Amino acid sequence: MKLASKTAIVTGAARGIGFGIAQVLAREGARVI
Repeated sequence: MKLASKTAIVTGAARGIGFGIAQVLAREGARVI
């Protein structure tokens, strides 16, 4: 995925599946909030 210059809002990113999703999005270049 090309997510550079994209912003993702992930609810529940403190733990569990939300945390995993936030990590993947950040790794792919998204700005995670």
